[in-house]
Amino acid sequence: MDSIFNIKNYEKVEFNVKDIMKRKNIARNKLSVLTGATDNVINRYYNNTITRLDLDVLARICFVLDCNISDIIEYKK
Repeated sequence: MDSIFNIKNYEKVEFNVKDIMKRKNIARNKLSVLTGATDNVINRYYNNTITRLDLDVLARICFVLDCNISDIIEYKK
């Protein structure tokens, strides 16, 4: 089994919120209002720059966008 201490390039996790929002025609401001999350938090998900997950915010985003977590988060090898 590989360890992150042995492998320096363990790839990354990406967020597809931007793509889902575009398909559903929902603006960042509207998602912020509907989820109760701040504009900064929504922008981080939108721009794929989020570093710490808040499971409650993630659940609210899934609810508003009518999608699953697996639609939003993807591990890229």
